[in-house]
Amino acid sequence: MRTVDWAGDHLVVIDQTALPGELRLIELRTVDDVVDAIGRLAVRGAPAIGVAGGLGVALAAVLAARAGHGADRVRADAARIRAARPTAVNLGWAVDRVLARIDDGPDAVVAEAVAVLEADVATCRALGARGADLVQGMTHGPVAVQTHCNSGALACVEWGTALGVVRALHERGAVREVFVDETRPLLQGARLTAFELDGLAIPYRIVVDGAGPTVIARGLVDVVAVGADRIAANGDVANKVGTYPLALAAARAGIPFIVVAPESTVDRATPDGAHITVEERDPVEVLTWAGVATAPRGASAFNPAFDITPADLVTAIVTEGRVIRPASGEAVHIAGRD
Repeated sequence: MRTVDWAGDHLVVIDQTALPGELRLIELRTVDDVVDAIGRLAVRGAPAIGVAGGLGVALAAVLAARAGHGADRVRADAARIRAARPTAVNLGWAVDRVLARIDDGPDAVVAEAVAVLEADVATCRALGARGADLVQGMTHGPVAVQTHCNSGALACVEWGTALGVVRALHERGAVREVFVDETRPLLQGARLTAFELDGLAIPYRIVVDGAGPTVIARGLVDVVAVGADRIAANGDVANKVGTYPLALAAARAGIPFIVVAPESTVDRATPDGAHITVEERDPVEVLTWAGVATAPRGASAFNPAFDITPADLVTAIVTEGRVIRPASGEAVHIAGRD
């Protein structure tokens, strides 16, 4: 089952807000549906929202053609989709790539969006294999891996980025255990990563975010593997908030900290992490759970969705085409994008 798919004239996505209790498919038939699904995290994960954004532009083109509207309507809708979440570069990249075909007509726009969808599948398979090769070259025997947030099939179309590496290692009989950070405040690790690992029969344990660095300090893991929402030109990495402490702990413990992401996540227009816009989400996410208040009435909250890990803490960045080693001083030369 694909996290995001195209059904001829609309999108079909897994509603990730319903997991793990219910595997629910929802149809996105309007641009408002697409913007809402991305904003409320029904679709989440940088590659997945990129694909959804590209397909959203295709949907806008189909709807505009039906209503007799021109390209300006599609461009306006594309701008709304692009702005749905500001940190993950994949969203803007995919929207812009698909929108570039607008003058060729709606069929061309749809074809380009579907090409982005299909490319994600092949890209993530390549990421998984390359990352597994890297991990096995750095470690000995079956490994224990620590993850943060969800970087599996639910964050992409079918396979995954950092969790795709875990899947590839598992297929080789090379995974001993996975430590899954719960990922506050919306528990993407406990709800989504654990759901995927359970389905794959990969041994795992969930830990609270505050225990993540302790897991590393106690020598319980051999490698930390995470995804990314944006990689700056100098190798600084934006990922789910709570990633930076893991990188610090990994550096202190002397174990590899690897970032696994497609080339579309590398942003040559952003020189470093200081120039990455970090999304701040509704404080309600921190102050409540499942609609029940967990803090005193009137409490305020700071709710950044991401943090920035400096390049000198990143052992390696793995993309579908290369391995970069920022902590060793290797520059992030930007490969061309399709």
